[in-house]
Amino acid sequence: MKYLICGLGNIGAEYANTRHNIGFDVADVICHQLGGQWRADSFGDVAEVRCKNRILLLLKPNTYMNLSGRAFRYWLQKEKIPLENSLVICDDLNLPFGQMRLRIKGSSGGHNGLGNIQETLGTDAYPRLRLGIGNNFPKGRQVDYVLGKWTPEEAEKLPPVLERAAEVVKTFALAGAQHAIQLAARPMPEEKS
Repeated sequence: MKYLICGLGNIGAEYANTRHNIGFDVADVICHQLGGQWRADSFGDVAEVRCKNRILLLLKPNTYMNLSGRAFRYWLQKEKIPLENSLVICDDLNLPFGQMRLRIKGSSGGHNGLGNIQETLGTDAYPRLRLGIGNNFPKGRQVDYVLGKWTPEEAEKLPPVLERAAEVVKTFALAGAQHAIQLAARPMPEEKS
């Protein structure tokens, strides 16, 4: 069984290590953990990895965030992957840093990448994993914040968040959406009081 795992982000060195590219970062972690190799292909970089008895097609679109839907739809159709066997990974301003939420459908919440996917597919019924990046920015500075680099404190706390997100993705493929939703909702270890 094959799954399309699409991490959202922007290509180019200037966008590396920015909050908006957390989807790319999770895809990179999964690719590394499962021994994959990225290759440049149509509409982005792809890597095919095996997770037990599942095949994960990892995708990092090269269309820039606001046109992510073209890449996502192309690979769904090319590989004949049903929409319920796909998962989009993106940043979320409305969640505190490190929190994550998996939903199998819903609004874009103002996220341009999700908005374009919804517009391109003509439906909001596709699974997405949102990763909190916080919203610690002055009024009117949202774009600078989202496209900004992680603070040193955030960068230090990021690896376990990316690893948890990778576990959620693998759980989604191996055990189904409900198990993955529960894992995503669990607090990170340092959040416990």
